[in-house]
Amino acid sequence: MKDNTTLTPEEVANILKITKYTVYEMVKRGELPAYRVGNKIRIDTGDLEAYRQNRKGPDHRSPEPSNAATSRLGPSISPAMAADSTATASLVICGQDPILDILGRHLESHPHGCRVLRQQTGSFAGLLALYQNRADIAAVHLWDGDSRTYNTSFVRRLVPGIPTILVHVVNRMAGFLVASGNPKRIYTWEDMARPDITLVNREPGSGIRVLLDEELFRRGIDRLQIMGYDHEEMSHLAVASVVARGAADVGLGHEKAALQVRGIEFVPLQQESYDLVIKKEALVKPQIQAILEILTSPAFHTELSGLGDYDLQDCGKLIR
Repeated sequence: MKDNTTLTPEEVANILKITKYTVYEMVKRGELPAYRVGNKIRIDTGDLEAYRQNRKGPDHRSPEPSNAATSRLGPSISPAMAADSTATASLVICGQDPILDILGRHLESHPHGCRVLRQQTGSFAGLLALYQNRADIAAVHLWDGDSRTYNTSFVRRLVPGIPTILVHVVNRMAGFLVASGNPKRIYTWEDMARPDITLVNREPGSGIRVLLDEELFRRGIDRLQIMGYDHEEMSHLAVASVVARGAADVGLGHEKAALQVRGIEFVPLQQESYDLVIKKEALVKPQIQAILEILTSPAFHTELSGLGDYDLQDCGKLIR
């Protein structure tokens, strides 16, 4: 080999008679020097020769990675199919719930994990980003008033022609955010139509906005006649803040927002399913397999259980 030649991880794997995934692991552990050219990994032949000389002998062979962490939700990780940028990869996850921050932190510390980039978007925007290859995972909670189910029908319509899986994360309660003591006595969807009630809404495409519009439609309530319907905020906490300041009588959100904002009371309406949408073709990626492993891990469940308002019974379960 010539010292002025560079090799790809696949070429190194062929020389050493190991898998490309093992080469990435060697680079990540610092055993084999490498550098980036754009988003590609390259190894100098001189560094590879030095590695081979230092590793001669039966006690210095690099072991192949175990498949023990392969998730029951997808196929075994195929190193030959992994992206060339695995060692320096990142995942884009769309969604707003703090649970995604916790998931991202666990992924970044996982042996087969990576850097996580978050996009604070609603469910519709997340699915669109997934469809347009601008995101790897979309977190969704979209209520279909006709089928009385969450997420599956929307995924089929908004990510057409692309095989996907839905992985359940948690169930959480959606409901009205009202002032402490609920002075306006707001308990039902029909109360939205009262002339003495002012709403603060969420942006179009958010899961909670879809829930509101679906339930108003089912009851024949003209949404455009609701006071404050056009007043939109971009998060549950922002909605709770508006109600706490007295600028609106009610907003829709999750129980956690009521726990985080002083002066807010929560009126539960229905339990919603919060799920991750992933393209099936991405299941070969080690980072995706790591996520599926994390979702069923005791450490992840223990951290979420301390937050108090998530139902973790089926966390990590394949929906379809």
